[in-house]
Amino acid sequence: MNEEEFLKMAKAKYAEIKALKDEPTLLDYEKGFVELWTELGRQVVQAELGDGGKDRRKKRKSKAASETSK
Repeated sequence: MNEEEFLKMAKAKYAEIKALKDEPTLLDYEKGFVELWTELGRQVVQAELGDGGKDRRKKRKSKAASETSK
């Protein structure tokens, strides 16, 4: 992911963040903001690392671990 891709994702959430100003209370605003920010974070991680495997419980060896086992 490059800076342009990140900014594109963040810009897509900007309108939703601005819409939170219409929430009746600060708590509602904060809850909405946390949800949007978490979703943006999830999208960034997924773009950087790709989709996870089919079985989330499956253990994978890291590159460093496979090098030490030789």
